[in-house]
Amino acid sequence: MADFTWTARSPLHDVAPVGRHGAAAQKPGVVLSEMRDFDLVLIFARRGKWAATAKAVKAHFGVAAPTAPKAVAGKETTIIWSGADQVMALSPRKDATPPLDRLQATFEGIASLSDQSDGRALIRISGPDATKALAKISSLDFHDSTFPVGAAATTSVDHTTVNLWRSPDGADGFPVFNLLVFSSFADSLWHTVLDSSAEYGVDISEIR
Repeated sequence: MADFTWTARSPLHDVAPVGRHGAAAQKPGVVLSEMRDFDLVLIFARRGKWAATAKAVKAHFGVAAPTAPKAVAGKETTIIWSGADQVMALSPRKDATPPLDRLQATFEGIASLSDQSDGRALIRISGPDATKALAKISSLDFHDSTFPVGAAATTSVDHTTVNLWRSPDGADGFPVFNLLVFSSFADSLWHTVLDSSAEYGVDISEIR
């Protein structure tokens, strides 16, 4: 049998060149970046076990499991609502340990776990015109009064299903949005976001 090696790489590896794109402006209206090296686990409570699952989430991650479309940021992990009795746990990847190995004992018998780390891509969009760019491709209302920091939604962007949530505003005071998409649709979604942002000037920042 022939030996071979398998090297995982982002679906956006060849489509997210760092630099300025779109309209030439003194300052870009939109900043795009891809977030890499994360662990993502779907936690789905078994029938009648949501209360126990929520308690386990709180004990393990230190934050309450949202029961409505919200994203709650803890010290290292963000817990994202993804449907009735289910959440996703997103955290930076620290080592090669499979994330399920860390969580199996905590959720044994009360929730089903699914490692989604390599099956999703995470795109971040921010800047003074980020809301305008997103408004072109989404039916959501991104005004501060209706989609504040911590708001989340499972929605569609250009016929592509995404988990979308708002993080705390950046150091520049502008809103920050996250789009989590299946890897097979990441290329398409990236170009959709880039096209909708082009008129404002786009800065594709360093991969994080």
